[in-house]
Amino acid sequence: MGALPSKASYSPMSHHQNILQEVIESSSVEESLVRSYGRSFNGFAARLTESERDKLMGMDGVVSVFPNTNYKLLTTRSYEFMGLGDKIKHAPNVESNIIIGVIDTGVWPESKSFSDKGIGPIPKKWKGTCSGGANFTCNRKLIGARYYVQNSARDTDGHGSHTASTAAGNKVKGVSVNGVAQGTARGGVPLGRIAIYRICEPAGCNAASMLAAFDDAIADGVDVITISIGGGVTKLDIDPLAIGSFHAMRKGIVTTAAAGNDGPKLEKVINISPWLITVAAGTIDRKFVTNVVTGEGKTIPGRSINDFDLKGKKYPLAYGKTASNTCPEEKARACASGCLNTVQGKIVVCDNSNNVMEQKAAGAVGTILHVTNVDTPGLGPIAVSTLDDTNYEALHSYVLSSPNPQGTIMKSGTVKDNDAPIVASFSSRGPNILFSDILKPDITAPGVNILAAYTPVAGTALPGQSVDYYFMSGTSMATPHAAGVAAYVKTIHPHWTTSAVKSAIMTTAWAMNPSKNAEAEFAYGSGYVNPSVAVDPGLVYEIPKEDYLNMLCSMDYSSKGLSTIVGGNFTCSEKSKISMRNLNYPSMTAKVSASSSSDITFSRTVKNVGKKRSTYKAKLSGNPKLSIKVKPETLSFKSLGEKKSYTVTISGKSLAGISGIVSASLVWSDGSHNVRSPIVVYT
Repeated sequence: MGALPSKASYSPMSHHQNILQEVIESSSVEESLVRSYGRSFNGFAARLTESERDKLMGMDGVVSVFPNTNYKLLTTRSYEFMGLGDKIKHAPNVESNIIIGVIDTGVWPESKSFSDKGIGPIPKKWKGTCSGGANFTCNRKLIGARYYVQNSARDTDGHGSHTASTAAGNKVKGVSVNGVAQGTARGGVPLGRIAIYRICEPAGCNAASMLAAFDDAIADGVDVITISIGGGVTKLDIDPLAIGSFHAMRKGIVTTAAAGNDGPKLEKVINISPWLITVAAGTIDRKFVTNVVTGEGKTIPGRSINDFDLKGKKYPLAYGKTASNTCPEEKARACASGCLNTVQGKIVVCDNSNNVMEQKAAGAVGTILHVTNVDTPGLGPIAVSTLDDTNYEALHSYVLSSPNPQGTIMKSGTVKDNDAPIVASFSSRGPNILFSDILKPDITAPGVNILAAYTPVAGTALPGQSVDYYFMSGTSMATPHAAGVAAYVKTIHPHWTTSAVKSAIMTTAWAMNPSKNAEAEFAYGSGYVNPSVAVDPGLVYEIPKEDYLNMLCSMDYSSKGLSTIVGGNFTCSEKSKISMRNLNYPSMTAKVSASSSSDITFSRTVKNVGKKRSTYKAKLSGNPKLSIKVKPETLSFKSLGEKKSYTVTISGKSLAGISGIVSASLVWSDGSHNVRSPIVVYT
């Protein structure tokens, strides 16, 4: 997927057809060619046999050939928690000129979140179109729509509407789900514009459509792209999201992408290209409390989102032998599949957090589950409450000691969660298995029980109900929050590079507590987004696009392949190569062997975007095992835009005996700005 040649006479379609004529054996070019990409980068999708594929791979000018893989989708109080409310600095005229491209399942255009009330004319820079299909209308908020699957950009899943409204939805007051979590729903830039690119259908989201969406979004003139989709980690030259976002970066477009939902195991993070902002999912300070009241009148605190009102009526508590007469007691206590045959009209108590559909199908009115993580389950088909170890033990003792245990599940209420933010257990963790010396994820954003626009035709856990707003959780939900923050930063600094925007978001993030997140930076990256500070970071780490290529040179990507990607001559030389460790990234990471005794050195350059005359001093904190030195320890600037370089060296002697992850942090401070970079060493 190379850049387009600069010749005005060049025709991508003709070129692609000519290439196919040389390789196809058993069909015509028209039957083989699926899609030609030629608005923002150069490539095509085609139906090929294995031998045709092999012949194509051997042709001059072909960077890579890869299969049309299917990828999967990875979703009111959140922006206030992040500090991006109405009281902070805004630039309304610039905000209304920001366009966010959403590559997802489409959108429900009639949602109030996509109303254009209070929004001015469409920006003149917009080059896209509203091609959403039959009965699909755009407006001054939802300014563009395209689809690459089925026959409409209309969202029948809910995922795309949710992510689009989270990124840039208009303000909608009085939003709730049956009275739960009532408040104002909004996006990061409520006056911003939205362009929709539907690439997903029930079977998944295919690579050919993804590349087409990137090709169009870049040419249409979007400022930020958010994509909550991903698959496994592959080489860059066969990863459509990496390829598309690389070309977006070259055009000054920020791309935010989901870290994945395969946590808490290590090495599961996806979308790990260094030019992406890879987003983990965290909690916000709104906790849903769903108390359980026993037959004795004791209240036991629980968590869930429960809109079922049992009106305080006490029901029999079914557990173990009283829940099943067909399974061994151990399986019955775990509410194993097929075991629950004596729970009609009862509340089922389960030793784990299994699928509540089992209890629903068996006729239970509610279920109480034992959970060990901080994630609060979303709405269920029956009344649900989850209890942690201590509270479950209290209920367990009551159930076992009472001859006729009874109880009820109360409707949910909300309280302040003083432990927030914490990374969700489902959020995928690092380390980065492709770029071992680049920390991923980059940042954490709200991704647990986010209330945003939905699709009334999509299924929910609410029996017989359709809703316009719904709770969803996932790194899918965190990603558009980060996109909203990136868009907000661009409203204040419209001419900043993509790497400057990314740096500002990362270096101003709230530091998160490693004692509450066992995987530390592998879980949360640089920390939790802090948008009100991100617009004034003081210093930024910029990465020219050539440096990404020079880093790829050090990873044995060929000059020929990189030249085709960049759309011109590019030569890998020993002099120009940049190691992953020395890419000018806002975080510093090094993978070492357990027996390593060599010093580790990072070289970095910062650019002054704060005060004209300023002096920054280095402050180190973190694990005392690491012996770290910064040279120089003071950076003095005389003008805006001035750059200064420094090195960080970790003594090899201090690495003896380390295992797993050991981290510290470097903060450059001038008294008003604190520019923080995590330093991570791992085996």
